[in-house]
Amino acid sequence: MTPDEGGALSQQQQRRSLLVGLLRSIASVAVLTALYYLAPLDQKAGLGSLTALIVGLVAFGALVAWQTVAIIRAEHPRLRAMEALATAVPLFLLLFSATYYIIARERPSSFSETLSRTDALYFTVTVFATVGFGDIVATSETTRVLATVQMIADLILVGLIAKVIFGAVQLGLERRKGRLP
Repeated sequence: MTPDEGGALSQQQQRRSLLVGLLRSIASVAVLTALYYLAPLDQKAGLGSLTALIVGLVAFGALVAWQTVAIIRAEHPRLRAMEALATAVPLFLLLFSATYYIIARERPSSFSETLSRTDALYFTVTVFATVGFGDIVATSETTRVLATVQMIADLILVGLIAKVIFGAVQLGLERRKGRLP
């Protein structure tokens, strides 16, 4: 029996699947980033922006749950996990970045300097990466609390979400081998 008859993918099919997954991942990041820069973030900081962040984080959780199921059912679980992470992580970061930008617009003294959208994204990524260059600093109690919440959520994202997604990959691989329904 040839590999094709046994259901295995040829190298060409594997490369094509990888390329399609990579392109979808790049497209997800590009679309989310474009939406961030085009979104009307002119609302006032306060309860509305906090509510928007919470709703966004709940939507993020729903997205991760949906993608976990999709990974388990996928023909190529590892590839699907890569695509899931390429959507989930940028969404998570952009939610915090938008919140920082809204706060900085409304209350410029909340940070050590005025934040553009790019600056807010930069601050979010430095908090996520835990490098904290110190060039942009949260100076108000509100922004320090929000940065602390982001740090805790970052740890949860890196630990728990990664475990869930990689566990889904394992289940998907087991399902493909016929060991699970």
